[in-house]
Amino acid sequence: MKMAYFCLLIFLILLCSSSIIVTCQDSCASNLVELQQPIPFDTKSLLCSPVWPDHNFILRYTKASSDVWSFIFSFPTNIKAYAAIGYSKDGNMVGSTAIVGWMPSPGAGGMKMYSLDGKSAKDVIPDKGELYMMNASIVPASTSLGYMIFQLKATQLTTKLLFAIGPNGVFPNYPDYALSKHSGQISLVIDYSKGTIREVSNLKLRRSHGILNIASWSILMIIGSIIARYFKQWDPIWFYLHASIQIFGFLAGIVGIFCGLVLSKKLDSKVTHHKNIAILIIVLGCLQVLAIKLRPGKDSRIRKYWNWYHYNIGRILICFAVANTFYGLHLGGEGSKWFLAYGVSIAILVIFAFILEIRKWIIVRKETNSTKIPSFPQSNVELAY
Repeated sequence: MKMAYFCLLIFLILLCSSSIIVTCQDSCASNLVELQQPIPFDTKSLLCSPVWPDHNFILRYTKASSDVWSFIFSFPTNIKAYAAIGYSKDGNMVGSTAIVGWMPSPGAGGMKMYSLDGKSAKDVIPDKGELYMMNASIVPASTSLGYMIFQLKATQLTTKLLFAIGPNGVFPNYPDYALSKHSGQISLVIDYSKGTIREVSNLKLRRSHGILNIASWSILMIIGSIIARYFKQWDPIWFYLHASIQIFGFLAGIVGIFCGLVLSKKLDSKVTHHKNIAILIIVLGCLQVLAIKLRPGKDSRIRKYWNWYHYNIGRILICFAVANTFYGLHLGGEGSKWFLAYGVSIAILVIFAFILEIRKWIIVRKETNSTKIPSFPQSNVELAY
């Protein structure tokens, strides 16, 4: 009998828990009558999309007029973090305008627009952005839900949306309303007319593009050049090693640039200067490969001109590659860790080359001095004491 009461108690607890969970979740089938204040625009034509099911983020939206867009963005307040929706031109967080809402306790919360000019805290500026927001409010529901209600004035609105969740227990506060770095994000492309969404995940493609280009045009090309300049005493091993490294770096670099072109097309990003420098690097790389095919013999009278051409084209290629890599890290909005890691790698190679250059200079000077020592003929005249 006691066991039956115990099982009944467990069943009631589970039933109540499940009902609480259900009521704490929003869905596109739910209505908006539970909101504690009226919505300042018509909600009958709103489309609905579960934009981030893992966190139960729901977005309702419609184009209310030729230049006005209506949005209702709901999120569970039991996540104890801020929720954000970002409007991005190219799918990146940096350069987008975000609307952030938070509700640490029922009835207490806030909502602000932020301009995401960079990844550091000082570059996330409150009450600023490229969008004009009106009729904005954050409204609690009778359950543990928060609703961000707002309208945007724009003739054409970007279809690239970003959603982010903040760190647990950290909210923007008066007076500066600084926004802490998000703990998770998702990138989506939305069709406002059809109400369809698709997730955009270009992280692997971005990483492939960056790592291949860093390893090929910068690191391997520098290593191959160091071998060619400072290890010629290991003939002919140095030549085969130099040629193999440079050809492998060239092929890997071609693949890396191709990944970049695909990424640029997917994001529809305007990276004209970065792309033009990459094309120049490919041209210089092709000239280097062609130079290997046209290499004259060591005794040829034009060999010194070939050497001048080959050495200087290689140096120019490496300079452009290093500069374009730093520029690419900047365009990608990569954090300081990437800049630091790449900068340290280049610095190590430069220091190593500098040491080898000093060593080579010392050896050449010794050899030059030894050839300049005069040899005096022995005199047949004996000195008298």
